Amino acid sequence: MKPNSLPKSMMVSGRLAVSALLEKGKGGVSGCLRYKWVAREDCHFDQTQCVEKSRILVSVPKKLFHRAVKRNLLKRRMREAFRVQQGLIGPRLDILFVYISKAVLPFETIYADMTAALTTIAGSQAPSSEAAPCHFEPVET
Repeated sequence: MKPNSLPKSMMVSGRLAVSALLEKGKGGVSGCLRYKWVAREDCHFDQTQCVEKSRILVSVPKKLFHRAVKRNLLKRRMREAFRVQQGLIGPRLDILFVYISKAVLPFETIYADMTAALTTIAGSQAPSSEAAPCHFEPVET
């Protein structure tokens, strides 16, 4: 793994994880970002879901940016802003970030909005959401 990369294990994937995030997630808006987050609680059934670090999902609507080059640029900027500041939040969170501005903003603006969003998430995170580490239960066949 490269030293300045965001590993795939820190990306939200899977239909169940994404639907749980969209249905049960708490949300807000911070500048050019809309965000939703949910604490992962029950991950005993799937080893891939049990990651102690927080995971993210980034999205840039095609409706706002028709060119894939601009969408990919904004997604890279959002992932990098999260990677640099991931220490602001606790473990075991799934977070969705959606870019909502109609303009391609510089990294510094996205970074500031990401800081505000992560600070809000960290402030509203209940102490009970930092549950004990995952324990895998053996599946009997």
